[in-house]
Amino acid sequence: MKIAIFADSLPPNLDGVSRTYQNIFNYFEKEGIPFIVFSPFKTPEEFSWARNVYEVPSFPFYLYPKYKIGTPDKAKIFKLLDEFKPDLVHVSSPTFLGQAGLEYSKKNNIPSLAVFHTDFASYFKYYGFAVFENVCWKFLLKFYNQFDRVLVPSRDLLKKLNKRKFKNLELWQRGIDLRLFNPAFRNDAMRKLLSPAGYPILLFVGRLVKEKDLADLVEVNRILDSDNFKYQMVFAGDGPMRSELAHQLPSARFLGYLKGKDLSQVYASSDLFIFPSTTETFGNVILEANASGLPVIGVKKGGVKNLIEYGQNGFLATPHSAREMASFVRLILKNPGLQAMMRQKAVRFASQFSLQTINEKLISIYSELISDIPMIRAQQSEYFFKS
Repeated sequence: MKIAIFADSLPPNLDGVSRTYQNIFNYFEKEGIPFIVFSPFKTPEEFSWARNVYEVPSFPFYLYPKYKIGTPDKAKIFKLLDEFKPDLVHVSSPTFLGQAGLEYSKKNNIPSLAVFHTDFASYFKYYGFAVFENVCWKFLLKFYNQFDRVLVPSRDLLKKLNKRKFKNLELWQRGIDLRLFNPAFRNDAMRKLLSPAGYPILLFVGRLVKEKDLADLVEVNRILDSDNFKYQMVFAGDGPMRSELAHQLPSARFLGYLKGKDLSQVYASSDLFIFPSTTETFGNVILEANASGLPVIGVKKGGVKNLIEYGQNGFLATPHSAREMASFVRLILKNPGLQAMMRQKAVRFASQFSLQTINEKLISIYSELISDIPMIRAQQSEYFFKS
């Protein structure tokens, strides 16, 4: 099979979507699957598959300039695709770039697949544009319902999209590299660096943006400080809220974006992971934390609630309840026996999400679409002609 992918987030951009496509492309290379990629990001040459990526013109997204909005030259892209002759088009986002991929698939009668990576509609309220949320849902419904298959990362989102009349949905979860995220990377030198006073380390990994509900995390820290609870807050990631958070949390450590062994050591050398976001479609960082041996405190909303088994690999708090989250922090960090049990359960839970299993599922979906969709369309055309 030959796959054409329209990916709106790739390295050097760092987020869950970017990491998902890194893992997919590494797998494609290992399995010898030909692929071509169109993206507004120019992938660094350190990635062996960078030669497969064609950068399209773009402009920065005004709310978050590190993100780019592609403005594809469809004539040029379609010419490259005609030469490549893909068997399937895979689209990552409902953007101008994604629309170009959809148009090519329709024009050439080849299967199309889209992934619902991001709950864009839920972001509007964080930036004062809640009035546009319903308009966004209508746009998303129209866009995604044109695809032969729409892959959804969590059961919670699958239920939500079904209620909103999205079609051709299928669950496709995320996987992680269990060699990169595991307790073996725990490092005493790293622990000393992160927490010189030797306090337990409370970790957050992700983009520092409003839609991660980081205001709730600031309140969690205020509650713990008011109780004179000793801990060290650490942030791995970057974004528009970094300076604001640094001002509100002067004792916290801000490490910026990390990758590779550095990220692995920070995860494994921490004691507890906290993630207040209510907007996640999945939550890759929760699996990364669990695989590294960290219990996770999350909230009962979005894809996060499908990844945390209450009292086993973590706890789920009521959304936006900082006091409840703070109580779980104290409960775990004050009880070494509970923490040890949850560390073991966390590693065991994450082991279900190996990259090999997840990527094999994707290839199986591709194969089904490539073999079935042309035949279905031919039958539909024949029926229409006869009627």
